[in-house]
Amino acid sequence: MIPIDSLIPFFVASLLICLAPGPDNIFVLTQAAIGGRRAGYSVMLGLCTGLLVHTLAVAVGVAALFAASPFAFTALKLAGGAYLLYLAWGAWRAAASKIPFEQRERIPLRRLYGRGIVMNITNPKVLLFFLAFLPQFAAPERGPLPVQVVTLGGVFIVAVLLVFGTIATVAGSLGEWLAKSDGAQRVLNRIAAVIFVALALMLIVQSK
Repeated sequence: MIPIDSLIPFFVASLLICLAPGPDNIFVLTQAAIGGRRAGYSVMLGLCTGLLVHTLAVAVGVAALFAASPFAFTALKLAGGAYLLYLAWGAWRAAASKIPFEQRERIPLRRLYGRGIVMNITNPKVLLFFLAFLPQFAAPERGPLPVQVVTLGGVFIVAVLLVFGTIATVAGSLGEWLAKSDGAQRVLNRIAAVIFVALALMLIVQSK
């Protein structure tokens, strides 16, 4: 077991990392502003599912093999960039909706959940970050390392839920207010498109 005096510094570090502006929290903010709090929460849960996949990959050693393959790294980041560009195109073309916001909020949340998963899994930097970050707080004398890595990954996900949940709540409330205006809806969609393009370019040009 990992002692509490090691888990607390890890949790604090995780919170600070989640608070730092990055692709994932910006993605949650954008989706919540457009679709409301439920949309933001769905994307957040999708991102956390992706983090769970990364945690398991680190625990079984897949991440180390992946990090050694430049081809896999490039292929994954290009796939993620292409997906973000696809989302940007859809957001740019979206017109202001005449449907009340309460009804527009009922769009299939599984689709937003899936967006969060794809967004997270196709970012190889997240996997490499977990590979570098989680083992720092594990020690062989405490027991099996895979169990410790999974525990640390779970604690990190709790930090993500706290920070991203707050972002989704605030951005969702603001989005509900702005959505009363057709002009504001169009502006939100265009801003989202620009952000998606920026995130795609950041992902495509990043190196190990």
